[in-house]
Amino acid sequence: MYLKKSNLCAFFCIVLSLAPLMISALPGAAYNYNRADWQLSYNFYDMSCPNLQMIVRWGVWEAIKNDTRIAASLLRLQFHDCFVDGCEASVLLDDTNTFKGEKNAFPNRNSIRGFEVIDNIKAYIEKSCPLTVSCADILALAAREAVVLSGGPFWAVSLGRLDGLSASEKSANEQLPFPFEPLDNITAKFAAKGLDMKDMVVLSGGHTIGFAQCITFKNRLFNFKGSTKPDPSLDTSLLSNLQNSCPNIDNSNSNIAALDTQSTYRFDNMYYQNLMNNAGLLQSDQALILDSKTGAMVKDYSVDSFLFSKDFAASMVKLGIVGVITGQGGQIRKKCGSVN
Repeated sequence: MYLKKSNLCAFFCIVLSLAPLMISALPGAAYNYNRADWQLSYNFYDMSCPNLQMIVRWGVWEAIKNDTRIAASLLRLQFHDCFVDGCEASVLLDDTNTFKGEKNAFPNRNSIRGFEVIDNIKAYIEKSCPLTVSCADILALAAREAVVLSGGPFWAVSLGRLDGLSASEKSANEQLPFPFEPLDNITAKFAAKGLDMKDMVVLSGGHTIGFAQCITFKNRLFNFKGSTKPDPSLDTSLLSNLQNSCPNIDNSNSNIAALDTQSTYRFDNMYYQNLMNNAGLLQSDQALILDSKTGAMVKDYSVDSFLFSKDFAASMVKLGIVGVITGQGGQIRKKCGSVN
């Protein structure tokens, strides 16, 4: 892959400007799954595809340059992949005659995006290293680069995942958290993936970037819990703005609003400051402040951006190894949208 000198300079200027914000989260040892002789490794592709991380970094940077929203979309893609039967790139699969995939599950329908970015990166990698790098590994690296290029922390990504052979709309509907679920339900869904309450609070901080469709929070604006009135806890200024952008008509359901109106495209701890000010967009986000345990964490992260960055990196490492396939039961897809 060859880069123009001007583009290469611009890219590294951005990376270097973010260097002080990078925080490493390095687990103590390689992780072992499925087979004793097969491990994820930080240098898994060093010999077989040495330019992998540079290709992914460039692909994400190019995508963000053209669409600032795509950083949040790539982060969300990995979350929605790993939360449904593990990090095996099932979220990228199109429907087939034998299964209905995850793209049209209720939490994903007309919502998740960024597939073309992963496809473009995969195409570049296939030219350089044919049938070598899994889509699951590309997705994990792309999510990391999206956060870093938005001003967030860096974490080391262990590699060696295989891609899954199927996908399930039913699993996506059952396993993904919904923005209007009770906090206990969401906590239980995280626990089912080996992620604790702290992981839930810190990974929710990913909502410091990105947007949500009006349908996911409109009940808070007009008919909160069947009261025919707005959520009384919602900041009045935010409520007024949201009612204007998400009027109480069906046609507004697909409209979008920023999850963090203060620093929409900047990965920082403003999300938690918003919660402290009753300005969380989603009901599931604002609920974090109401529980004594999660509320204490929200307060800590709202005043300590370094703590949030460190813990977010560590939780992303944990998320990235949920249900990975190594050694057996998977493949290296040639195209991320279909099984070979």
